[in-house]
Order: sequence, then structure tokens, then C-alpha cells
Amino acid sequence: MSIAKKIEAVIEKSSWIRKMFEEGARLKAEHGTDKVFDFSLGNPNLSPPPVFEKTLAAVVASDEAKNHGYMPNPGYPHVREAVAAAVARDHGIPLTGNELIMTCGAAGALNVTLKTLLDPGDEVITPAPYFVEYNAYADNHGGVLKIVNTHPDFSLDLEAIEAAITEKTKAVLINSPNNPTGQVYPAEDLQALGTLLKEKSAALNRTIYLLSDEPYRKIVYDGVQAPSIFQAYPESIVATSFSKDLSIPGERLGYIAVNPAASHKDRLLAGMTLANRILGFVNAPALMQRTVARMLGEATVDVSQYARKRQLLCDGLADCGYQFVKPPGAFYLFPECPIPDDVEFVRVLQEELILAVPGSGFGGPGHFRLAFCVEDAVITGAIPGFRRVIEKFK
Repeated sequence: MSIAKKIEAVIEKSSWIRKMFEEGARLKAEHGTDKVFDFSLGNPNLSPPPVFEKTLAAVVASDEAKNHGYMPNPGYPHVREAVAAAVARDHGIPLTGNELIMTCGAAGALNVTLKTLLDPGDEVITPAPYFVEYNAYADNHGGVLKIVNTHPDFSLDLEAIEAAITEKTKAVLINSPNNPTGQVYPAEDLQALGTLLKEKSAALNRTIYLLSDEPYRKIVYDGVQAPSIFQAYPESIVATSFSKDLSIPGERLGYIAVNPAASHKDRLLAGMTLANRILGFVNAPALMQRTVARMLGEATVDVSQYARKRQLLCDGLADCGYQFVKPPGAFYLFPECPIPDDVEFVRVLQEELILAVPGSGFGGPGHFRLAFCVEDAVITGAIPGFRRVIEKFK
């Protein structure tokens, strides 16, 4: 055995998303890129807003860019203050830079948070469907991910969450807008969840945190807004990134924001600052911190383009006879498979050179995920293949 048994096991069960990405590379090499319709990876296809490129160039040309040294582990103080001011406006709370830590993307933010919160055996409850790497994130820090069902429209099932809470529960982890469903949890559901967690925390004499993973917060449609968890529950933490709303996932810039009303705010932030260092992140990328701090609130990607792609895909699949919940946010569609076996269905799609991800990989069997952050030609070109596949199962 050359590597750890646990990693060997994870490799064997490695992410369906990455598997499909690798299969896509093989098919593209064999058939040509324009003949393969790849919906497998949520890699934004829109360019960053023009102000990002302009600001980045200005930062690089400035004296500021000559400093490549270490910084405080939570990030540059002026950046934290600028980001906190934007979060305060967005969430309607008096957040300051002292309650915010810059991180290496949302993945870094979640790992730093869970490292700070979890003792061995602690449980993290998350509603399914859920982002596939949550299992690894909890396990990284000795925790156990505990999956609960949602309603058929992928909204929160509060009774299922309540039934899952035990004396080992340390956090409830939600993702809204959701990957893979695009569902946005409404304010009344978050308020009810906050009330539930307050009651359970009191009954168990144990703080149960509400942790919200929010990289798609600004990618919403039809007038929908993603409500603030800070308004719903004091013991709450946001982990997020600029990857999706600025289309810079490769730059790995995110942050943790702790509710100013959290009972153990100071200890949380001290623990997160330490975790940011000892997990090896040390600090978030310096150049990106400086760039984003200068342009906060000025721009995001053109969400109307994702709205158009969503409509194009929804109209095409509905015309073919597929059933789905139209997503109010993010850039994913999570249709029902016409057969129970979603892995087999995705395999049949591959015969039409269409790459999708089985819903089982997200805890949502009987569905498949399509990332519509792709060129329009990928969507329109795939519709005939989607039609041929569903007709095979009628």
C-alpha cells in the first residue's frame, strides 16, 4: 500500500463531477470539442466584469503590489473592513472587519470553520441534495456528515432536521442558492430553522451553529433574493467566495463572516485565525485581496446571461418531456431521470456525447445535474440528444 487506506477509498469513490470532467476530456479528444456537450462542471463561462480587469491592472501597477510578504492571518485589515462593510449592507447587520476572515475560497472557509468547531465524532447536519465535498470537509476534522431529506421541491424539511439533531450535533450546514438544485431557501424557512436551533441548543445545553455556504448568493433570477441567515439566528456563520459572482474561481478568494451577535464570537474568530494558518492556507491571496477591496459593490457578472441560458435549457428539456424544478438561483438544473437508475441514465446520455452528473453523487438519486454555465451552442446542440434519450425510455 503506497498511500493511506482512507485516501485509497476516497479515490475509488472519487467525485462524480471530476469523473465526468475527465470523461469529457477523453470524448473531446476523440470526437472534437464542438461535438461534445459538457454540462459536468460548474466552471463559470462568463468573463469577469470589466472593472475587475481594470482594477487588477491598477493594483499591479501600484506600489502596493511590490509587497509580497506575509500579512495577518485573517487578511489585510483594510480589505477585511471593506468586505465587512459590503456584507453589512447586504445582510443588514453591523458587521466590522473584526468579525471577518479572508480565506482561500469558500472551500477554505468551510474547512477553517469546521476545524474550529468540531471535536471528534461531532455531527454536521446537511440537507440533500448537497455539494459532494461536504463529506470530505467534515471528515477532514473528525466530524460526521449527517444527511437529511428535503421536500420534493428541494425546500428545507424542518421536521427531518429536527429528528436528526442529537447531543452530538454541532452545526447545520446549508447551501443557498443550492448546488446542485438551484433552490433558494426563503426567509420564513430560515427563521423557522433559527427558532428550532435556538430551542435545541437550549435543551441540549450546547451551541448548535448554522453554517451557510453562499458562493451563489448573487446569482438569482426573477426578482428572488437570498435572505440573510444573520437575520434568522445569532449563532450563525457565512462561508463564501467571489468565485461565482466575479467569475474568478481559479483565484481562490473567499471569506468567513461571523454573526456579531454570536455568543462565542471572540473564541470563534481566534480559532478560525489559528486554523487558517495551521491548515496550511496561511492567508488568502494578497493580490486578489487588494483587487477586490477596491471594487466591492461596483460589479458582478452579468446574471442576465445565466438567466437566458437557464431559460434556453429549461424550455428545451420541457419540450422533450423532462420533469424538473426551475431553479431560482445558481447555474444548475437538477431534472428527474426517466428511469430509477441515474447512473445508467447518465451513461446513456454519454452515448449522445452529453455529459451530466448522476444525482446520486449529491445525495439525490433519480436525478441528474446539468451545469448551464456553458456556451449557448452547448445547450442548443444537446437538445436533440436529450430528446432521443428520453424517447428510448417511453
